[in-house]
Amino acid sequence: MAESELLHYETMGDEKNPAVIIIHGLFGDGDNLKSLARDLEDDYFCVLPDARNHGESPHYNSMRYDEMASDIIALADSLALDAFAIVGHSMGGKIAMEVAMQYADRVTAAVFADIAPVAYPAHHNTILDALAALDLKQIKSRSDADKQLSSAIAEKGVRQFLLKNLRKDGDHFAWRLNLSVITDQYDHIAASVSQGSYAGPCLFIKGGNSDYLTQQHKAQVTQRFSDAQVKVVENTGHWLHAEKPRIFNRLVKDFLASQGRL
Repeated sequence: MAESELLHYETMGDEKNPAVIIIHGLFGDGDNLKSLARDLEDDYFCVLPDARNHGESPHYNSMRYDEMASDIIALADSLALDAFAIVGHSMGGKIAMEVAMQYADRVTAAVFADIAPVAYPAHHNTILDALAALDLKQIKSRSDADKQLSSAIAEKGVRQFLLKNLRKDGDHFAWRLNLSVITDQYDHIAASVSQGSYAGPCLFIKGGNSDYLTQQHKAQVTQRFSDAQVKVVENTGHWLHAEKPRIFNRLVKDFLASQGRL
């Protein structure tokens, strides 16, 4: 695919309202945070892209955060969004961080859901191996795929989330996401964001039971984000926006409202 090709995206709300770009995490797509967009769409113009190599977006051979931030800016430019707030979960949070740091004049406020600007150990090798081992030629239905995955991935909710990436292609199933490149580029996905900084208002939202954002990350956070606050959604893990959407959505909505008309 040509590098100039735009990300696939959906919009919700009136384009005359302040814009919010909402970015999903690894293995996801723009639908993941649609509940948040529904809560925001009366007051904001919400843009929900599929990140490169995810959903219906173009497939590229590289997944560095500076490149994925450029994807978001190209999309914003195409929509004539000179200024916008940005929200991202997990990998999408790191993309949002990179956008905020590299294009600070465009970003009015930022929300980062359960992620720090640091390098992480390989959390997803089991999932990547399980997806790669799935024999797509033998699968007749998603329930077949679910059964194959169940030996490696115990949590049914995780399997269902991952299997949203399967699509029917003629007489067999195929992955929508670019699994081979995601696997090849996983070190870049797990890496820290750049050494830049952003002085605008930020909200970090932590899952109370998650270890993705902890006290040990405080120095890295404050070094890059000087106007940051942290909220905790208790009794949730990394998927806090799915586990307690009403609380998560209210935190985002209240934070954005506190910044005035963005």
